[in-house]
Amino acid sequence: MNKLEKILSKWNFKKIAAWYLILAVVAGLACVGTVGFIYRERLNFAWQYSRLEEAKDESALKTAVDKTASASADVVDVLILDGGNQVTYSAKNSEFASGTLELVKSGSEKKYLTSAEHPDAVFQYVKGEEFANELILAIRNGTTAEFKEKYRQADLLAVDDIQFIAGKESTQEEFFHTFNKLYEEHKQIVMTSDRKPSDMLTLEDRLKTRFEWGLLADIQPPDYETRMAILKNKAKNLGLNLSDDVCNYIAINVTNNVRQIEGTVKKILAYRDLNNMPLDLPNISRAIDDMFKSEGNALPTPSLIISQVCKFYSIDEVLLRGTQKNKGTAEARQIAMYLIRKLTNLSLPDIGKEFARDHSTVLYAIRKVEVALKNGDTTMQNNIRDITANINSCL
Repeated sequence: MNKLEKILSKWNFKKIAAWYLILAVVAGLACVGTVGFIYRERLNFAWQYSRLEEAKDESALKTAVDKTASASADVVDVLILDGGNQVTYSAKNSEFASGTLELVKSGSEKKYLTSAEHPDAVFQYVKGEEFANELILAIRNGTTAEFKEKYRQADLLAVDDIQFIAGKESTQEEFFHTFNKLYEEHKQIVMTSDRKPSDMLTLEDRLKTRFEWGLLADIQPPDYETRMAILKNKAKNLGLNLSDDVCNYIAINVTNNVRQIEGTVKKILAYRDLNNMPLDLPNISRAIDDMFKSEGNALPTPSLIISQVCKFYSIDEVLLRGTQKNKGTAEARQIAMYLIRKLTNLSLPDIGKEFARDHSTVLYAIRKVEVALKNGDTTMQNNIRDITANINSCL
């Protein structure tokens, strides 16, 4: 027996396993400690930043901002802005603290924005569908390097309708790496969508989790009462005297957003001045119809969608809006809810009112149709395609 064998014979398996476990724990703690030491400033910044929302008043907020700014030497400044982007407090009194932060167009790029005060800052805005189309074009032309640089060098990336990248594998892969690059460099990312990340059935899980890292805000189109209040306030500011029945007609037919409502009131003012017409309901009705036709953006009404679904399935509208739950009626009702959600700007509660149901029932119906479509239900796909074509032909 050689010397090594003698040494090993004195050790049993339990002792060896115990020492191995001890050494592994020590090595693990050393690795964690090393990583924590290297990234201590970033970890401290992330911790302080996460506590900003806990501030109860202005004094507490300023204290939290000061701690966040001092957490890392890489932080140039942390600012508090008012509603007009005017700086009200600066943690480090940097050059960024003077004046108003204003975004303006820069160069010939239509959606390439920069700051009027800080021209070196880069702001990129793109729609989800445009991002996908640009990527396809870049791959085709061999310019993917330029494409990546365009979006990964941004200080703020704003993506509208991000849900359009769902189901597009190459686009999701590219956006995943773009998101990671910007996030690691502490850049800002703002995204909008017509549904929560968890409701995007064909979106990759790794993107869903990243989208949920930030603050989620549910911004619904204004409800009827809000639309009425906006209309009356805007009309008053423009010197228009609109009757309640006229306001009611506009509020029912113009539902997209506040900007569209304000634009409608301004166009009615122009119609009155150009045509010297009284602002009664028949004239307002014709004016709004002309606006939609000229803009080519008329949206189907819930009633039109429901009538076309009933016609397709040969179901009485009373049954569709009622409580009957046989398979044929239930499926038609679910498709009607799905199409109203897709083709109009109605919120879930407003859709529910069309069927005397609450928003949770509407959400269940929409998800059920989406799952069927995702699973390749060709019958439902064809039915929805044909009903949609019928609806569009009526516009």
